[in-house]
Amino acid sequence: MATVDCPPKLNRFLAVLGRRADGFHELELVTTVLMGVPELTDTLSAEAAEELSLTIGGPTGEGLVADDSNLVLKAWHLLEEAAGRPLPAALHLEKRIPHGAGLGGGSSDAAGALRLGNVLFGLDLPDDQLLRMAARLGSDVPLFLLGGTTLGLGRGERVFPLRPLPLEPILLVHPGLHVGTPAVYRALQYVGYPFPEALASQPPGAAPPWRNDLTGAAIWVCPLLAEVREAILEADGDPLLCGSGSCWAARFATPADRDAAAAKLRISHPEWSLWAV
Repeated sequence: MATVDCPPKLNRFLAVLGRRADGFHELELVTTVLMGVPELTDTLSAEAAEELSLTIGGPTGEGLVADDSNLVLKAWHLLEEAAGRPLPAALHLEKRIPHGAGLGGGSSDAAGALRLGNVLFGLDLPDDQLLRMAARLGSDVPLFLLGGTTLGLGRGERVFPLRPLPLEPILLVHPGLHVGTPAVYRALQYVGYPFPEALASQPPGAAPPWRNDLTGAAIWVCPLLAEVREAILEADGDPLLCGSGSCWAARFATPADRDAAAAKLRISHPEWSLWAV
């Protein structure tokens, strides 16, 4: 049996530069794949079998369907298309990344499937072909193939590796809400584009601005997100919405400050999930 980790991501900078003629939005993103957080990392395992199947388990797997709408199976079918033959395997996805949190769980699982199937069946598909396949699956999928910190352009699917950037002490706060990404992008027509400008050139080693242009639209769709942001501010954190929500990332000056905020939030909001990064 072969297994691959499928970690979450953090959009440290997300600029919405306008709407394109094809209906999508022109984006510029700086994203870091968050390795080393096992309690927030999905795992995908596979072994050769007589036919293709997918089972789903784990703390956040409830309600997810294992049919052809699942990105893992969509990715696997693209591998079969590239190989020109069936790739029968028993797949099991252990979910720990919450759905609809803005952490890229489904996209990470799809990227994991591409990597896992390529190795399991010895397809030897080159990286550039895997990246093109990933872009067909979704805008976030290619960045998980590259890993590390990436610059995303277009819909986010055109990705370029960046120098590693250190993360400040960060606390991820998930209030258990589900926010649909399409609804947030539709809401931009009502709340507008707060900062319609691209990322300015950064000096070597400098971190990008802590910015997410989807914040206003996400709060318009789900007003309870504003209460989460306020609670983080009261805990002396600097909040940033993860993607289109509903998870928030809060950065702190020191790990001690982060841990103190986590202790405070666990008392005031025991129903929330918290992860230190």
